[in-house]
Amino acid sequence: MDYTNQSVSVSPQRKMGRGKIEIKRIENTTNRQVTFCKRRNGLLKKAYELSVLCDAEVALIVFSTRGRLYEYSNNSVKETIDRYKKAFADSFGTGCVSEANAQFYQQESSKLRVQISNIQNSNRNILGESLSSMPIKDLKGLEGKLEKGISKIRSKKNELLFQEIEYMQKREIDLHNKNQLLRGEIAENERNQHNMDVMPGGSNYETLQSQSSFDPRNYFQVSALQPNYSRHDQMALQLV
Repeated sequence: MDYTNQSVSVSPQRKMGRGKIEIKRIENTTNRQVTFCKRRNGLLKKAYELSVLCDAEVALIVFSTRGRLYEYSNNSVKETIDRYKKAFADSFGTGCVSEANAQFYQQESSKLRVQISNIQNSNRNILGESLSSMPIKDLKGLEGKLEKGISKIRSKKNELLFQEIEYMQKREIDLHNKNQLLRGEIAENERNQHNMDVMPGGSNYETLQSQSSFDPRNYFQVSALQPNYSRHDQMALQLV
């Protein structure tokens, strides 16, 4: 404990050493520093004597007005503090622990509600709502954020469009190549069919042969070459 940082007002006077002094803050800086050194050394001595005479676990921590640390412990200051925390928690029991946990979660939930409310307000501001209560500084900041966001969105959109155009160009080249391949196959099939038609035994050859055998001109020419039998000759032939 640091007695120099406390202002204790005690109406009755106590006998301290040779004379009577009033327990209150010493205004004179030099006297206050001298008193601090003397009382600190006496306090450390009393702590040592208590730990040795009574076999007690003692830990003493003193901070001066300048922030310097003075401590004493017959075991370990950290272990003594941990033991104190454990004893403090055990003294309150599980009910107090549950109450402390509930209080902690209530504080966390209130913080989350505030964060959610801020996010909702920010989303409304981005959509152009609830702008009447915003100062000009916040409006300028919101405008800058929107411009940056629009710039990023346009950049991403252009990137996707370029990728789509590149894909369509590649697709066009592939389709053109396939079209040329199909045209070549069709031309090859037509040439093969033409060669088969002009060969002997083909369909065109047989058609020409059939047309020549049934040509009317040839028919009449063959008939004109036959002998012209008279009626008398025909009868003679029949009697024979």
